[in-house]
Amino acid sequence: MGTPRNLWLVLNGKASADECVRRAVADARTRGHRIDVRVTWETGDARRHVQEAAAAGAQTVVAAGGDGTLGAVANALLALDADGNRVPTLGILALGTANDFASAAGIPLPPDEALALVLDRAAMPVDMLRIEAAGRVQWALNLASGGFGTAVTTETNEGLKKMLGGLAYVLTGLSKLGRIDPLHVRLQGPGFEHAGDFIALGIGNGRQAGGGQVLCPGAQVDDGLLDVTVVPPLDGEVLATIGTLIGEGRAAALDQVALRRQLPWVRISTPVPLTLNLDGEPVDADQFRIDCVPARLRLHLPPDSPLLARAGEGASDGSEVRAQSFSR
Repeated sequence: MGTPRNLWLVLNGKASADECVRRAVADARTRGHRIDVRVTWETGDARRHVQEAAAAGAQTVVAAGGDGTLGAVANALLALDADGNRVPTLGILALGTANDFASAAGIPLPPDEALALVLDRAAMPVDMLRIEAAGRVQWALNLASGGFGTAVTTETNEGLKKMLGGLAYVLTGLSKLGRIDPLHVRLQGPGFEHAGDFIALGIGNGRQAGGGQVLCPGAQVDDGLLDVTVVPPLDGEVLATIGTLIGEGRAAALDQVALRRQLPWVRISTPVPLTLNLDGEPVDADQFRIDCVPARLRLHLPPDSPLLARAGEGASDGSEVRAQSFSR
């Protein structure tokens, strides 16, 4: 058995009765690890639990839920270093409907295997997306998406997701066919400028959103760059384009129609407010600035994760680290 670890599990309330999670936690405790479990029920719970975990000396905080829970916990961890605090590492138990980041990262879905990954593998430095919009600063680990995919994600019924899982996103997407209005956008970055209409926009650290829509197939979490994808409207081919977006694993087809760039930062301007989905949280604004901040957190990932540019180069242990400050 390895060195006992001190973990806090921030568990989405919708998964609080999951027997597989209970067994995984109980098994880890029998192996000498300390695991405190806190359940989220409303906005603000994740941040409060993360603050308590840091004050208690937790080495790692595990986000146990979907992409929204992951985003909330990651944002809470990043808020810790305002006073120079030491920041716990981040682990993931993928318990949501889509689990887009975990799926793309190769994190095992069974809770016992995912928890074993957190306990047994070193945390690795990963980039974060820093988003300024509407007078606020937010962070995203996965990606920011807009257009068709965002509409599907935000409009999918919670009951439908519970019954059908990821298929719920596909059904919602099909119901929107024929009523998709292109949006106009202006993008600016180092040596790059683009203006035009789009039906889908992805700015990725991760690769997919909305239940498996692969918008940024080449994105990696440790390369210091944003992967920007713009899918334009295509006369006579809109349905085919939408089929590409909601069809899992059809990145090659998307490459034929999409504009792609890798940039350290990008500015987004739209004539009317645009909804961007940031790790499950929609944000409305007509001006966004998105930066890739390198090595902003330490995350427990498989050493051969497809999202790692430097696969297998993890830290020597999973201890907590001081988060890097952001500067421009």
